[in-house]
Amino acid sequence: MQKATPLNPPLSGGKHIGCAVSPLPDKGGRGVGFLQYKTTLTSLARSNRKNPTVAEQKMWQELLRNKQFFNYKFTRQKPIGGYIVDFYCSDLQLVIEIDGDSHAEAVEYDAERTRILEAYGLTVVRYTNHEIMHNLEGVYDDLRRRIKHA
Repeated sequence: MQKATPLNPPLSGGKHIGCAVSPLPDKGGRGVGFLQYKTTLTSLARSNRKNPTVAEQKMWQELLRNKQFFNYKFTRQKPIGGYIVDFYCSDLQLVIEIDGDSHAEAVEYDAERTRILEAYGLTVVRYTNHEIMHNLEGVYDDLRRRIKHA
């Protein structure tokens, strides 16, 4: 199976004050470049992985885990910059965020967060809890279309 061309070029670097250098995209870096993140986010990300929301659990189990989605590797609760993203695929430079009810009140924060992540060269895609819980097939189709995978 042939993989689609990544949506964005590999990262060439990034700066974030008060952060430690961590290779992006995965442990070991694979020579893609470096993006910095706050080391204090590591334990919080680990905790988030142990206590996923129902929608995150469904997305992970039914769509992204074990390279189920066109053989792309996704990680969950990945520290990037000053944030922890819900799901991340290094090959696609793709962030997937699942927005719960609280995000309706955080529109400006989410927009700024998206702007910063996109400044790192990442593509950010957002789905609601409702979309994940009631239309996972539609989410799958949307993701497939976004990566231009046949």
